[in-house]
Amino acid sequence: MSPSPVSSTPILRRTLIWSAVATGVLAVVAAGIGYIVAQGEGLVSGLLGVLLAALFLAITGISILIANRWYGDPIYVQLFFAIVLGGWLLKLGLFVVAMILLAGQPWLHPMVFFLSIVAGVLMSLAIDVIVLTRMRLPHVSDTSLPTEVPEDRAPGRANEIGDGPEPAEGGPRS
Repeated sequence: MSPSPVSSTPILRRTLIWSAVATGVLAVVAAGIGYIVAQGEGLVSGLLGVLLAALFLAITGISILIANRWYGDPIYVQLFFAIVLGGWLLKLGLFVVAMILLAGQPWLHPMVFFLSIVAGVLMSLAIDVIVLTRMRLPHVSDTSLPTEVPEDRAPGRANEIGDGPEPAEGGPRS
């Protein structure tokens, strides 16, 4: 498979990889702190909060990577926004369903769950900032400029290279 011509693709891939690694570390930390605070309920709440935060935050990056596969297609912009908006709607729907299902569960410690979600979001934001500040991305990207535009040549003999028409027989010569 050829590399994607869209300049955001390597940034999103790197962000998703770093986020996956950091989510693993944060899940262990949140589970440990949750276990210390509320034993089994805290452990499950910490793990669940970090994993839900990582899932919801990854949906946007994954949807953009999927949408970038249609780069160059005549309806790329429409497809891009449809896929990304669909990802956001999916995320919203999953969030509402998850909160309805998890509300009032006896095995969920609400404070550990909430703080682990906040920690997951802050971790993701920190990774986004670090990746974006360290990636080298040109100010003008995904664009190719023309090498020469024939209309840009000024009229007159000073710009002739020898590829123009020859003067007619008997016509003036310089």
